[in-house]
Amino acid sequence: MSDYLQVSTAVETREAAVALARSAVGARLAGNAQVIGPLISVFWHLGSQGESEEWQVLLNTTAARYEALERHLLAHHPWQNPQITATAIVAGSAVCLEWLRSSTGDAPSGS
Repeated sequence: MSDYLQVSTAVETREAAVALARSAVGARLAGNAQVIGPLISVFWHLGSQGESEEWQVLLNTTAARYEALERHLLAHHPWQNPQITATAIVAGSAVCLEWLRSSTGDAPSGS
């Protein structure tokens, strides 16, 4: 498993997306977050196909912080059963990855 992850979720409004991003970064569960949108989501839900305008939130974190970030997103997300997925970051500049580690409170001792 990669030591670094990009976590994705989506919400209905820009305001909700920014609030979710701010709360996760403020809690040092993600080093940064980007809000992208609006975008159109097409999906299956409760046996029907749906379509809605959403705002995507991308958060960068460490594998060590993922479970806490997921719990935070579930607790603060406006939807009862939101999609939360994580994709491994397989490469990145050493300086960026060390920044991500230290920004999430995962700095190695002595840093």
